[in-house]
Amino acid sequence: MQKMGIAIILIILGLIVLAFPVLGVVPAAVITGFLVLLFGLGMLFGGLFEISESISLGILEILLGIIALILGIGFIFNPALFAFLAGLIIYIVGIFFVIAGIIGVITKAGNSRWNGVVSIIIGLLYIIVGSIVTNPIYLGILIGLWLLIMGIIMLFQND
Repeated sequence: MQKMGIAIILIILGLIVLAFPVLGVVPAAVITGFLVLLFGLGMLFGGLFEISESISLGILEILLGIIALILGIGFIFNPALFAFLAGLIIYIVGIFFVIAGIIGVITKAGNSRWNGVVSIIIGLLYIIVGSIVTNPIYLGILIGLWLLIMGIIMLFQND
């Protein structure tokens, strides 16, 4: 009964986010922003304590902490930055998949070129999705679709 309730909530949330895509991006950006902000504070304080042990490592941690603080604040106050970086990361992963696929086709890794071909196809899909997701509205639509699909899967699961 509890699982059915969660499934219905996911379906309703998915439909709401599909109707208003920005409603899916803003909470994701704010939650991620707070987590990155906390991570940045941890790195900053860790760097301050580490500087007595190793100056270079301490400075590196402080710099990474400052970058994380800036990104966290950016995610909280500008969800478009969150969408842009999410798209950029997906795009870069797609490029790595394509490169790995090309290497797999050339070297015939695993005694089959199909692994490389599949990797190239997945990489191209990632590149396409990464290009689309940089727009917060499309990212919201993908979040809404994910919520809807997960709700429907949970509704029909036999556990």
